[in-house]
Amino acid sequence: MLNHKEGQRIPNVTFRVREDNAWKDVTTDELFAGKTVVLFSLPGAFTPTCSSTHLPRYNELAPVFKANGVDAILCVSVNDTFVMNEWAKDQEAQNIVMIPDGNGEFTEGMGMLVDKTNLGFGKRSWRYSMLVKDGVVEKMFIEPEKEGDPFEVSDADTMLQHIAPKATVPDQVVVFSKVGCPHCARAKTLLEQQGFAYVDVPLDNKIRGKVLGAVSGEMTAPQVFINGKLIGGADALEKYLVK
Repeated sequence: MLNHKEGQRIPNVTFRVREDNAWKDVTTDELFAGKTVVLFSLPGAFTPTCSSTHLPRYNELAPVFKANGVDAILCVSVNDTFVMNEWAKDQEAQNIVMIPDGNGEFTEGMGMLVDKTNLGFGKRSWRYSMLVKDGVVEKMFIEPEKEGDPFEVSDADTMLQHIAPKATVPDQVVVFSKVGCPHCARAKTLLEQQGFAYVDVPLDNKIRGKVLGAVSGEMTAPQVFINGKLIGGADALEKYLVK
Protein backbone atom coordinates (compact mmCIF):
# COMPACT_ATOMS: atom_id res chain seq x y z
CA MET A 1 0.00 0.00 0.00
CA LEU A 2 1.30 3.45 -0.95
CA ASN A 3 1.21 5.88 1.97
CA HIS A 4 1.29 9.65 2.18
CA LYS A 5 4.44 11.17 3.66
CA GLU A 6 2.84 14.48 4.57
CA GLY A 7 4.62 16.12 7.49
CA GLN A 8 7.75 14.03 6.95
CA ARG A 9 11.15 14.98 5.55
CA ILE A 10 12.10 13.79 2.11
CA PRO A 11 14.84 11.12 1.78
CA ASN A 12 18.44 12.31 1.88
CA VAL A 13 19.77 11.30 -1.55
CA THR A 14 22.56 12.31 -3.92
CA PHE A 15 21.66 12.19 -7.61
CA ARG A 16 24.25 11.57 -10.32
CA VAL A 17 23.64 14.11 -13.09
CA ARG A 18 25.40 14.64 -16.40
CA GLU A 19 25.84 18.32 -17.35
CA ASP A 20 28.09 19.73 -20.10
CA ASN A 21 29.69 16.30 -20.64
CA ALA A 22 30.74 16.09 -17.00
CA TRP A 23 29.40 14.20 -14.00
CA LYS A 24 27.90 16.22 -11.17
CA ASP A 25 26.49 15.30 -7.77
CA VAL A 26 23.23 17.00 -6.84
CA THR A 27 21.94 16.54 -3.30
CA THR A 28 18.41 16.80 -1.99
CA ASP A 29 19.68 19.60 0.28
CA GLU A 30 20.63 21.64 -2.78
CA LEU A 31 17.25 21.02 -4.37
CA PHE A 32 14.95 21.52 -1.38
CA ALA A 33 16.60 23.38 1.51
CA GLY A 34 14.96 26.75 2.12
CA LYS A 35 12.78 26.39 -0.97
CA THR A 36 9.17 25.75 -1.93
CA VAL A 37 9.27 22.95 -4.47
CA VAL A 38 6.67 21.10 -6.52
CA LEU A 39 7.80 17.59 -7.43
CA PHE A 40 6.03 15.16 -9.71
CA SER A 41 7.18 11.63 -10.33
CA LEU A 42 6.24 9.28 -13.14
CA PRO A 43 6.93 5.77 -14.47
CA GLY A 44 9.32 6.63 -17.26
CA ALA A 45 10.73 9.15 -19.71
CA PHE A 46 9.34 9.01 -23.25
CA THR A 47 6.30 6.99 -22.14
CA PRO A 48 2.89 8.07 -23.53
CA THR A 49 1.04 9.81 -20.68
CA CYS A 50 4.26 11.24 -19.26
CA SER A 51 5.20 12.80 -22.61
CA SER A 52 1.79 13.88 -23.85
CA THR A 53 0.30 15.35 -20.68
CA HIS A 54 2.08 15.04 -17.35
CA LEU A 55 5.39 16.78 -18.11
CA PRO A 56 4.12 19.27 -20.76
CA ARG A 57 1.40 20.71 -18.53
CA TYR A 58 3.78 21.29 -15.61
CA ASN A 59 6.17 22.96 -18.04
CA GLU A 60 3.37 25.12 -19.43
CA LEU A 61 2.11 26.20 -16.01
CA ALA A 62 5.58 26.77 -14.51
CA PRO A 63 5.33 30.60 -14.74
CA VAL A 64 2.00 30.48 -12.88
CA PHE A 65 3.50 28.29 -10.16
CA LYS A 66 6.44 30.69 -9.86
CA ALA A 67 4.10 33.68 -9.56
CA ASN A 68 2.42 31.87 -6.67
CA GLY A 69 5.51 31.20 -4.60
CA VAL A 70 6.99 28.01 -6.06
CA ASP A 71 10.77 28.19 -6.48
CA ALA A 72 11.25 25.12 -8.65
CA ILE A 73 9.40 22.25 -10.32
CA LEU A 74 11.15 18.88 -10.28
CA CYS A 75 10.39 15.84 -12.42
CA VAL A 76 11.64 12.56 -10.95
CA SER A 77 11.82 9.25 -12.77
CA VAL A 78 13.72 6.01 -12.25
CA ASN A 79 15.79 6.63 -15.37
CA ASP A 80 19.44 7.48 -15.90
CA THR A 81 20.63 11.04 -16.50
CA PHE A 82 21.27 10.49 -20.23
CA VAL A 83 17.65 9.45 -20.80
CA MET A 84 16.30 12.33 -18.72
CA ASN A 85 18.49 14.85 -20.53
CA GLU A 86 17.34 13.66 -23.95
CA TRP A 87 13.72 13.64 -22.85
CA ALA A 88 14.04 17.22 -21.61
CA LYS A 89 15.39 18.26 -25.02
CA ASP A 90 12.64 16.39 -26.85
CA GLN A 91 9.95 18.00 -24.68
CA GLU A 92 11.56 21.46 -24.67
CA ALA A 93 10.99 21.35 -20.92
CA GLN A 94 13.10 24.36 -20.06
CA ASN A 95 10.98 25.18 -17.00
CA ILE A 96 11.46 21.80 -15.32
CA VAL A 97 14.42 20.44 -13.33
CA MET A 98 14.87 16.83 -14.46
CA ILE A 99 15.97 14.49 -11.68
CA PRO A 100 17.37 11.08 -12.69
CA ASP A 101 16.71 8.65 -9.83
CA GLY A 102 18.56 5.92 -11.68
CA ASN A 103 18.99 3.62 -8.69
CA GLY A 104 15.51 4.32 -7.35
CA GLU A 105 16.89 5.46 -3.97
CA PHE A 106 14.74 8.58 -3.67
CA THR A 107 11.65 6.78 -4.95
CA GLU A 108 12.17 3.88 -2.56
CA GLY A 109 12.68 6.32 0.32
CA MET A 110 9.34 7.93 -0.56
CA GLY A 111 7.70 4.49 -0.52
CA MET A 112 6.76 4.88 -4.18
CA LEU A 113 8.97 2.22 -5.80
CA VAL A 114 6.79 -0.36 -7.56
CA ASP A 115 7.44 -3.51 -9.54
CA LYS A 116 6.72 -3.17 -13.26
CA THR A 117 8.63 -6.24 -14.41
CA ASN A 118 5.48 -7.42 -16.21
CA LEU A 119 6.11 -4.55 -18.65
CA GLY A 120 9.86 -5.12 -18.82
CA PHE A 121 10.45 -1.93 -16.82
CA GLY A 122 11.83 -3.45 -13.62
CA LYS A 123 11.42 -1.21 -10.58
CA ARG A 124 9.84 2.16 -11.34
CA SER A 125 8.08 5.03 -9.59
CA TRP A 126 4.37 5.12 -8.99
CA ARG A 127 2.85 8.31 -10.36
CA TYR A 128 2.45 11.04 -7.73
CA SER A 129 3.08 14.72 -7.03
CA MET A 130 3.90 16.65 -3.89
CA LEU A 131 4.46 20.11 -2.48
CA VAL A 132 7.64 20.30 -0.41
CA LYS A 133 8.63 23.24 1.80
CA ASP A 134 12.19 23.35 3.14
CA GLY A 135 12.52 19.60 2.69
CA VAL A 136 9.25 18.69 4.43
CA VAL A 137 6.31 17.24 2.50
CA GLU A 138 3.29 19.49 2.93
CA LYS A 139 0.92 17.82 0.45
CA MET A 140 0.93 14.66 -1.68
CA PHE A 141 -1.32 13.58 -4.51
CA ILE A 142 -0.88 9.84 -5.09
CA GLU A 143 -2.58 8.11 -7.99
CA PRO A 144 -5.07 5.41 -6.97
CA GLU A 145 -3.74 1.87 -6.76
CA LYS A 146 -5.46 0.15 -9.64
CA GLU A 147 -4.57 -1.60 -12.88
CA GLY A 148 -2.73 0.26 -15.61
CA ASP A 149 -1.27 3.71 -15.22
CA PRO A 150 -3.91 5.91 -13.55
CA PHE A 151 -3.51 9.64 -14.07
CA GLU A 152 -6.19 11.39 -12.06
CA VAL A 153 -4.70 13.52 -9.27
CA SER A 154 -0.96 14.14 -9.84
CA ASP A 155 -1.48 16.54 -12.73
CA ALA A 156 -0.33 20.15 -12.78
CA ASP A 157 -3.81 21.67 -12.61
CA THR A 158 -4.71 19.74 -9.45
CA MET A 159 -1.49 20.88 -7.77
CA LEU A 160 -2.01 24.48 -8.83
CA GLN A 161 -5.58 24.38 -7.55
CA HIS A 162 -4.21 23.29 -4.17
CA ILE A 163 -1.56 26.02 -4.05
CA ALA A 164 -3.49 28.90 -5.59
CA PRO A 165 -7.19 28.20 -6.25
CA LYS A 166 -7.72 31.62 -7.80
CA ALA A 167 -4.69 31.55 -10.10
CA THR A 168 -5.31 32.41 -13.74
CA VAL A 169 -3.94 29.81 -16.13
CA PRO A 170 -2.83 30.70 -19.67
CA ASP A 171 -5.24 30.04 -22.51
CA GLN A 172 -4.41 27.12 -24.79
CA VAL A 173 -4.43 28.40 -28.37
CA VAL A 174 -3.80 26.52 -31.61
CA VAL A 175 -3.70 28.01 -35.10
CA PHE A 176 -4.04 25.64 -38.04
CA SER A 177 -2.42 27.57 -40.88
CA LYS A 178 -0.75 27.35 -44.27
CA VAL A 179 2.54 28.86 -45.38
CA GLY A 180 2.25 32.24 -47.09
CA CYS A 181 -1.39 32.74 -46.12
CA PRO A 182 -2.10 36.44 -45.39
CA HIS A 183 -5.21 35.60 -43.36
CA CYS A 184 -3.13 33.25 -41.22
CA ALA A 185 -0.54 35.97 -40.65
CA ARG A 186 -3.32 38.36 -39.66
CA ALA A 187 -4.77 35.88 -37.19
CA LYS A 188 -1.37 35.36 -35.56
CA THR A 189 -0.79 39.10 -35.33
CA LEU A 190 -4.18 39.56 -33.65
CA LEU A 191 -3.29 36.91 -31.09
CA GLU A 192 0.13 38.41 -30.42
CA GLN A 193 -1.37 41.88 -29.98
CA GLN A 194 -3.69 40.48 -27.31
CA GLY A 195 -0.86 38.66 -25.53
CA PHE A 196 -1.90 35.13 -26.48
CA ALA A 197 0.83 32.50 -26.76
CA TYR A 198 -0.19 30.05 -29.48
CA VAL A 199 0.92 26.87 -31.17
CA ASP A 200 1.12 27.19 -34.94
CA VAL A 201 0.31 24.01 -36.88
CA PRO A 202 1.16 24.62 -40.56
CA LEU A 203 -0.53 22.17 -42.94
CA ASP A 204 0.62 21.36 -46.46
CA ASN A 205 -1.70 21.29 -49.47
CA LYS A 206 -2.04 17.50 -49.54
CA ILE A 207 -3.67 17.17 -46.15
CA ARG A 208 -4.91 20.66 -45.28
CA GLY A 209 -8.48 20.28 -46.51
CA LYS A 210 -9.00 16.89 -44.88
CA VAL A 211 -7.49 17.95 -41.57
CA LEU A 212 -9.36 21.24 -41.35
CA GLY A 213 -12.58 19.61 -42.45
CA ALA A 214 -12.23 16.91 -39.81
CA VAL A 215 -11.36 19.18 -36.87
CA SER A 216 -13.38 22.30 -37.68
CA GLY A 217 -15.87 21.52 -40.43
CA GLU A 218 -14.22 24.24 -42.54
CA MET A 219 -11.80 23.83 -45.45
CA THR A 220 -9.95 27.16 -45.33
CA ALA A 221 -7.01 28.34 -43.28
CA PRO A 222 -6.57 29.61 -40.69
CA GLN A 223 -8.72 27.85 -38.13
CA VAL A 224 -8.14 29.02 -34.57
CA PHE A 225 -9.01 27.08 -31.42
CA ILE A 226 -8.94 28.57 -27.92
CA ASN A 227 -9.29 26.25 -24.93
CA GLY A 228 -10.82 23.56 -27.11
CA LYS A 229 -13.37 25.88 -28.69
CA LEU A 230 -13.37 26.55 -32.43
CA ILE A 231 -13.16 30.30 -33.04
CA GLY A 232 -12.72 30.12 -36.82
CA GLY A 233 -10.77 32.24 -39.29
CA ALA A 234 -9.18 35.67 -38.94
CA ASP A 235 -12.48 37.60 -39.17
CA ALA A 236 -14.12 35.37 -36.56
CA LEU A 237 -11.07 35.72 -34.31
CA GLU A 238 -11.18 39.51 -34.56
CA LYS A 239 -14.84 39.53 -33.52
CA TYR A 240 -14.06 37.15 -30.64
CA LEU A 241 -11.22 39.31 -29.35
CA VAL A 242 -13.20 42.57 -29.32
CA LYS A 243 -16.07 41.15 -27.29
